[in-house]
Amino acid sequence: MQNDPELSGKYLGTITKDFVLVADTLKEAAYQVKKRGFSEFPIFPISKTEISIGNLLIGKSEMDTDWNYSITYLDEFVQRKLVEDEEAFKKAYKDPDEFCCLFVVDEKFTNFLFIPYPED
Repeated sequence: MQNDPELSGKYLGTITKDFVLVADTLKEAAYQVKKRGFSEFPIFPISKTEISIGNLLIGKSEMDTDWNYSITYLDEFVQRKLVEDEEAFKKAYKDPDEFCCLFVVDEKFTNFLFIPYPED
């Protein structure tokens, strides 16, 4: 599991543009997930349409973004069999204090993407 080298500029451009707006909220949400003991592996599914993974955190209309941002944890991905090798995922997972784990769901692209949070 790595950032997909096939990730087109189309996706990277809109995700990056949105990420600047939502990064602080996502970072705080990841911190709270860990602090409250829910999971060491917060994941933010993002999509342009409604999806049934996680709970909606930021809707497109709330912050004028192209993507909806949900929040969940590794456990949901394992239960839904979206992640089959939990140990491999944990090894590939990047430090959630420094990187945001996005699960991008779109018509032609579905994959995990780790984006570094902006420096303070």
